[in-house]
Amino acid sequence: MKFIDLSHVIEEGVVTYKGLPAPVICDFWTREESKQWYEEGTSFQMGKIEMVSNTGTYLDTPFHRYEDGKDLSEILIEQTAMLDAVLVSISYKEQLSIDKSYFEGLDLKGKALLVHTSWDENWKTDDYYSGNPFLTADAAEYLVSQGVKLVGIDSHNIDDVSGKSRPVHTILLKNEILIVEHLCNLNEIPLNTPFKFSATPPKVKGMGTFPVRAYAVIENL
Repeated sequence: MKFIDLSHVIEEGVVTYKGLPAPVICDFWTREESKQWYEEGTSFQMGKIEMVSNTGTYLDTPFHRYEDGKDLSEILIEQTAMLDAVLVSISYKEQLSIDKSYFEGLDLKGKALLVHTSWDENWKTDDYYSGNPFLTADAAEYLVSQGVKLVGIDSHNIDDVSGKSRPVHTILLKNEILIVEHLCNLNEIPLNTPFKFSATPPKVKGMGTFPVRAYAVIENL
């Protein structure tokens, strides 16, 4: 089987969402400081990171949108791990507004849907933060009707951010359909090839989003 990493690297100073701070990564306990506690030749590093939860490639839970929605600690492993997945490719150079027509006829029940737009090629540039491809409200409603379990996209946001409404977040998360944003490397997944998708977050109480190590697994190569 083949593993394909679909996550951006979280590193010092990289901005995921304009207006939100970049992560600060440093030593909490340096190797030099640790030497006093261990025998000669033994040392350890303990790191510290300060970041907002919407950093890198991350998963949105219902609590992100709804006060009474399920948070990270309430998401089951089977909602995010080894999901049968479907890939749909729609280049942002051809279409920004992605409506339900792109998903009609697909077998999506109980599956993860990954939307490949190639927007990740703008990562670490100013272009990444505006004019991004997005799903429409009717697409979200259709995905709910088809019983999809999770929707991922390699864009800056699954919604149109030119206005104040966020209908796709509102519709999907209300129906406990998880969202993964800022995916990358979806071009490495061969079209029309069965694969599984995982993007499991840590079990944090009172938080609605968190970075994940998202990846695809292609079997029977």
